[in-house]
Amino acid sequence: MQKITDYFGSLVFGDDAMKERLPKDVYTALKNTIREGKEIDLNIANSVAHAMKEWALENGATHFTHWFQPLTGITAEKHDSFINPAKDGKVILSFSGKNLVTGEPDASSFPSGGLRATFEARGYTAWDPTSYAFIKEETLCIPTAFCSYSGAVLDKKTPLLRSMEAIDKQAKRILKLFGHDVNRVQTTVGPEQEYFLIDRDLYNKRIDLKYTGRTLLGARAPKGQELDDHYFGSLKPRVSAYMQELDKELWKLGIYAKTRHNEVSPAQHELAPVFTTTNVACDHNQLTMEIMKKVADKHNLVCLLHEKPFAGVNGSGKHNNWSISTDTNMNLLEPGDNPKDNAQFLLFLVAVIKAVDEYQDLLRASVASPGNDHRLGANEAPPAIVSMFIGSDLLEILEAIADGRKLDDKKKENMILGVDVLPDFVKDATDRNRTSPFAFTGNKFELRMLGSSSSVSTPNTVLNTAVAKILQEFADELEKADDFTIELSKLVKSTYEKHKRIVFNGNNYSAEWVEEAQARGLSNLKTTVQAIGAYTNKKNIELYEQFKVLSAAELYSRATVLYEHYSKTINIEALTLTDMVRQMIIPACNKYLNNLAGEVAEIKSVLPTIDLKSQLGLIETISQLLNCLSEKVYLIEEELIKARAIEDENKQAVFYQDRIFPIMSEIRSFADELELIVDKDCWPIPTYGELLYSV
Repeated sequence: MQKITDYFGSLVFGDDAMKERLPKDVYTALKNTIREGKEIDLNIANSVAHAMKEWALENGATHFTHWFQPLTGITAEKHDSFINPAKDGKVILSFSGKNLVTGEPDASSFPSGGLRATFEARGYTAWDPTSYAFIKEETLCIPTAFCSYSGAVLDKKTPLLRSMEAIDKQAKRILKLFGHDVNRVQTTVGPEQEYFLIDRDLYNKRIDLKYTGRTLLGARAPKGQELDDHYFGSLKPRVSAYMQELDKELWKLGIYAKTRHNEVSPAQHELAPVFTTTNVACDHNQLTMEIMKKVADKHNLVCLLHEKPFAGVNGSGKHNNWSISTDTNMNLLEPGDNPKDNAQFLLFLVAVIKAVDEYQDLLRASVASPGNDHRLGANEAPPAIVSMFIGSDLLEILEAIADGRKLDDKKKENMILGVDVLPDFVKDATDRNRTSPFAFTGNKFELRMLGSSSSVSTPNTVLNTAVAKILQEFADELEKADDFTIELSKLVKSTYEKHKRIVFNGNNYSAEWVEEAQARGLSNLKTTVQAIGAYTNKKNIELYEQFKVLSAAELYSRATVLYEHYSKTINIEALTLTDMVRQMIIPACNKYLNNLAGEVAEIKSVLPTIDLKSQLGLIETISQLLNCLSEKVYLIEEELIKARAIEDENKQAVFYQDRIFPIMSEIRSFADELELIVDKDCWPIPTYGELLYSV
């Protein structure tokens, strides 16, 4: 039996492969380039490209591609073979440093939000040496950044890399004041991924799932998640087989898949990886979502990554575990045994508190999507109000600092279960608050607002940049202090006092919190359309431009892309819904009505005096529901014509949100009511009961 260690990272041109295949001086130069963030020398690139090609050929690759992450939210790739013509009609296999370092995909059909004209097709990709190349389906994939001919950023990787450089620079200034001289400070991320698995044969009978990723119709199943019996339950054989193969495929790609379990909803599951550098973690998560779907195909399953594929049960999110560490393995968010005396930790803690408070709208916008609108605030995910949970111990420390009180050392408490055979263990300093959007969980923060299909690049870009901004302010102030210790204490105290409104350890689901948050002055951007405007907020533009993460034009373009994406998504859903109702639901109901009417007439002919109130009432109910359904379908078709005629992206998105989506909900309510009373044999699509309990 093959051991995991034998094949882990076998499809990655990682450090071991580079050490083995590159000349020592080339390997050293490449590592220095990566560590110092310098431009790579072409001679070094040629040597790396040759070694990479030979390794790829030995592992069965025939093509190479620059693998990038455009503003579609998914990845993109254009494959070129290694072959080049030789004499006598033969070929040679080649791959140059130029092929490795830059590429030229057509940029004309990717979202740009107005950054380029339609006829300006040229775009460029540039090798990101901080993320290892890998082989996928006989193709050497080279992680790259993507920009337009004019140099405008058209991807999600470039701003993330820039934000990582920003926080690296500013955090090192702070650490130097504490006597730490480190080469690199980097943020790390471990994104937990939730997903649904359903049977492919049933999926193929649902055009809503095929076109939109979620069910636009569907009455509740008799049993949902109310018994809490699926969460952490034993894995069914088909699911277990899928998870085993998924882990193996991810491990081959060097992805640290660690934890797997059943989630709350029937047919829902989760995969969690080990932390790694933010850039690599974002690349790995994009790969994970792709591999999840491909492995599901092999098991005659479909992996659904939509945030809300089924109404009435929990949707899927992605918990973004974020921390800050150094190349010397120092976690800057580690409280230590006595956090009250850990001045360095407290400074970084209040820096994050201030960053989240000042840029709460931008953080909310970074997780906005049409799918995520179904989750946020729905008692299965945090609300749209951004707040922070830090636990009772840290809250007590910060409150004491603010009040000028002295705290005694608090000993760690043992958990005693009262059974001799069971071990005692140290109780964590704080509980986990699953209702909090941004919760401190020991030595990291968990951003719980992300949707399951989202790229994790965008929220991490926000976090990195916002925290870099605050660290810069802190460094500017502390570097000129006459007495570092006194100034540090003042800074921690004043920062917490000014930004404590963002800290909330209570129940984020309660109605009282909504009122309290409003009184505190916290924003409540309930929908994607409301949140998108944060990208063009003057304060946020200044933040991104100060650290050269994105320009004002690039931020406006992203807002445009998001408005357009929202409108297009709702438009596709509305068209799919009307097709289903016209072509499937209404004909099925009419067929059932005809059957009922025929049965009533037949009974009446045999028993003229019998009371058929029940049958006639059913016919009347179905007829009334069909009339309502038809009226709403006609209405939404008229409204869609109006929506598509609106040229302003913002106004169009608002129209889809305020006018189209509510009618879709009404159509669904009538159709779902019909599903519960129409003969099951007549119903044309698989029901929730079948979809959720088929695997």
